[in-house]
Amino acid sequence: MTENIIELEDDAFEKKVLKSDKPVMVDFWAPWCGPCKAIAPTVEALEKEYGDKITFARVNVDENPISPSNFGIQAIPTLIFFKKGEIANRITGMVAKEKIEEAIKALL
Repeated sequence: MTENIIELEDDAFEKKVLKSDKPVMVDFWAPWCGPCKAIAPTVEALEKEYGDKITFARVNVDENPISPSNFGIQAIPTLIFFKKGEIANRITGMVAKEKIEEAIKALL
C-alpha cells in the first residue's frame, strides 16, 4: 500500500474525511477480503495519478466498526467518495479502474 493512502481509524474519521477541504475517497476493506486485495493496486494507481487533488483513505472494517456502521457498509470493498463532508458517490464490489476514475473526476 502506498504511503500516501491514509489508514483511518474511527476516532479520526470526522476530522480527516468529513471536515477535509479536499474531496476524499474512502476504501472500506478487510485483510481477509479477496476482492479488497484485488482492487488495492487499482486504488494505489489512482492515488498516484489524482493524489494531489483528492485524499485517498482506507478503513479496516474489522478494526474500526463504527465508521462502516455509520455509512451502512454491508459489503466490501466499498468505496465512498466524499465532497465537503457529504457522500457524493458510492461503489461496492470489484469494479474496473475506469468506473472508479469516473467517480473521481466527478468530484473534481
